[in-house]
Amino acid sequence: MPDSTAPFTPAQLTRDHVVRALRQIDRDDQPLPPSTVYDLVYKGRRYPPRPVLQLAFRLASGQPAATLPLLAGTPTNTLLERLDFTVATKRPTLANSPHDGDVAAQDAMRELYTGPASATTATAPGKAREAVTALAAEPLLAYTLPPPVPYDRATALRELFLSAESLAQAEAALQRRHNLIVQGPPGTGKTFLARRLAWLGLGSTDAARIELVQFHPSYSYEDFIQGFRPDAQGVFRLTAGVLLDICQKAAAEPDKPYFLLIDEINRGNVSRIFGELLLLLETDKRGPGHAVRLPYAPADAPRFFVPENLFVIGTMNTADRSLAPLDYALRRRFAFIRMTPEFGLPLQQLLAAHAVPTPVISRLVGRLTELNQAIADDPELGPDFQLGHSYFCQPPPNPAESAAWLAAILEQEIVPLLEEYWLDQPAKAAAHRRKLLGS
Repeated sequence: MPDSTAPFTPAQLTRDHVVRALRQIDRDDQPLPPSTVYDLVYKGRRYPPRPVLQLAFRLASGQPAATLPLLAGTPTNTLLERLDFTVATKRPTLANSPHDGDVAAQDAMRELYTGPASATTATAPGKAREAVTALAAEPLLAYTLPPPVPYDRATALRELFLSAESLAQAEAALQRRHNLIVQGPPGTGKTFLARRLAWLGLGSTDAARIELVQFHPSYSYEDFIQGFRPDAQGVFRLTAGVLLDICQKAAAEPDKPYFLLIDEINRGNVSRIFGELLLLLETDKRGPGHAVRLPYAPADAPRFFVPENLFVIGTMNTADRSLAPLDYALRRRFAFIRMTPEFGLPLQQLLAAHAVPTPVISRLVGRLTELNQAIADDPELGPDFQLGHSYFCQPPPNPAESAAWLAAILEQEIVPLLEEYWLDQPAKAAAHRRKLLGS
């Protein structure tokens, strides 16, 4: 406390007095009149110097009503600079002109702030900023998983364009290796099949025991297995990824199968994303006997293992030329099945069941079959680039619109893909476009 026998003077102010004043201004969200010539810059924010010094003087002198004994117009920057504060010149704001760049940027940053109100300041003379108490967070959508219904092989064969033998081979491969990749050209129903293989393994459409994730170039080990991620308060915490979550659920119910579906598995850097999973995925490396310590986990944390009741199904688009092929270490741990375009009897029966006219069905089947043969025969493309049947599995509810429906898919979905396929051969792309859209 100051000596009560002698008056306290501005020369006795210390840096700590000014910092206390700045903290109180931030804590109380006090409205301050803007400065005209100088700004006190502290921790990236600007304050009018004279009101800050006024409050610092009152706190230091212990007199809440004391007036700062500096004449109006007396520069305060010398005193603040003596206390090692930064004082910046402020360009005046003219009518119909942009604000000083630093001040405008600071005001814009305040508009983005979503934290406690104590960190805000006034945005205009005499007007305090509204208290903001909400934290940044994703909106919570209320929904419940659909109730599971029984699912069997007969139902699957009605939905899939596969023979009973092909479906049985896919199921056997999944049971044998526990890891399966469904590969094929675009539109051949790879994800559709992957989900139904999981349902067959569960015996129902139990979504609680299925996890679906899609890989992409930005997907990482920290997203998939374990890493440090910010929580709602902005604090980085060690967080389990998708794989760790489903492995823990599967380990808690060893008598029930669980399924992890990885869509577009070859769009991510698989070796980097999988990490220890490259070892633990193998059928004979499952279970706690082969557990390993994860890189981010504390020394006393339980070791990680892949339970025997977890099945992994990936899908892979063979027509994406931007992606590197899967390395041999990963391929050795998966069984592969290939999906091909199906424009035969199953698709024709589906369209006929929706009352699509026979001429429209014949036009669709004839032109897509011819186009796929041309793609397969092209030395720069090949069978991996053929077009699948999924484009045509949702016929219109009104059969009278079938011709327009087919024309729209060909024009808006198939033709742009052909132009991409033959980007360096526009004449060939145009010729196939004319064949496809001819009357």
